[in-house]
Amino acid sequence: MTLLHAHDYGGDGPQLVLLHGFSRSLADWDAAAAHLTAGHRVLAVDLPGHGRSPRVSPWTIPAVVRDIAETLDAHGVPEAVLVGHSLGGMIAVEYARTHPDRARAAVNLDGFWWAGDYPGAAQVSAGLLATAGAIAPPEYVEQKVIAAGRFGIPADHAETAARAAAQPLPDGTWQTLPHRAEATEIVDELHRLSAPGVTALLEGVERPLLLVQAGRQLPPAPGMEWFAEFSARFAQEVSAELDVVSRTRPTVSVHRTDATHLMNMEAPAAVATLVADFVRGLPA
Repeated sequence: MTLLHAHDYGGDGPQLVLLHGFSRSLADWDAAAAHLTAGHRVLAVDLPGHGRSPRVSPWTIPAVVRDIAETLDAHGVPEAVLVGHSLGGMIAVEYARTHPDRARAAVNLDGFWWAGDYPGAAQVSAGLLATAGAIAPPEYVEQKVIAAGRFGIPADHAETAARAAAQPLPDGTWQTLPHRAEATEIVDELHRLSAPGVTALLEGVERPLLLVQAGRQLPPAPGMEWFAEFSARFAQEVSAELDVVSRTRPTVSVHRTDATHLMNMEAPAAVATLVADFVRGLPA
């Protein structure tokens, strides 16, 4: 059994469990959770190898889903709506597939990935892995705060999130998370899970789903100008699949929000409203 680090935000109402994205932590949810606790009981979880949760090997989606279930048991959460961002969104959907008796519904916030042979996928994966498990300079947190400011994310929230997603080292530098070994396994898992396409990801999920796609693209980092074309092409393909899914699967709702991939930090109030409206409309 692997119990994951969790934070209970409190609140009263339907139970929500919040999951973060790759290389992030549950602190990403601080601002959105402040809105959600007005009508929900809110618990957030650090995925394995992230934040303050223990490392695991091998890092596989089925194992992570089991870890989440065991962690929720330890916190007395028999049923919940799973809300995940990015990697966490894909895991939320998998939780709903494999634990239909425990997942009332799931929300996937821009958790869409591409197959390993998708044009440009190797470059994106290489970029992610280059920063995973690296030793970052003492000014790492300051750099993260500056970068987050480009998206209107408040400095105090950005600093808390940056500190929570990395480990401070005695010499003042930072260890980024997850470590390289786990990061490689995560990317392999994402490629495996996404190879059949977005529609196939939803097969076998009987619980209600809310799929939220970013309406604006992330600006490319210096030296990665090609990423703009890559992300625009992929977003268009995902959008086409989601349009079909929304017409053919009555239990699936699709929404496009006026935010980038960082939506849960960039637009926490809007994301909280989306989730609250979705939960309010669920069958009793």
